[in-house]
Amino acid sequence: MVCLGNICRSPLAEGILKSKLPDHFTVDSAGTISLHEGEQPDKRGLEIARTHGIDIAGQRSRPITNRDLLHFDKIYCMDLRVYEEVVSMAKDEEQRKKISLFLESAGETGDNLEVFDPYWSGMDQWEEVYQVLDQACSVIAEKLTIKSS
Repeated sequence: MVCLGNICRSPLAEGILKSKLPDHFTVDSAGTISLHEGEQPDKRGLEIARTHGIDIAGQRSRPITNRDLLHFDKIYCMDLRVYEEVVSMAKDEEQRKKISLFLESAGETGDNLEVFDPYWSGMDQWEEVYQVLDQACSVIAEKLTIKSS
């Protein structure tokens, strides 16, 4: 899961997807910038996750690395800007094929396949983002568990 600073959308998506997958899956998150490196997720994200029974307090922000492109089978980007930055890091077509827009991977279609960044928003928008992430993670988890069966 990749967003800009790795303190809002991607840590929430990481926590949600982990809660929907068997333990043998590895889920992580990162950001395209290192501004918040080492920080916990935003306190509003912590609160929203806790409200829904998910603990993301142990997560720490980190920037995405070339190692991530080698290690992970799927890399889900929260918006087009993040997607373009991550794609630019890919060394070959095999790595590029791992990278996708998060909502597109969840089967969404249309003009807006970006997860809204709630950083400058109130709790209502954080709840909306949680709901979008939760629904998409349900679809992605189903696809991943069917594929691994």
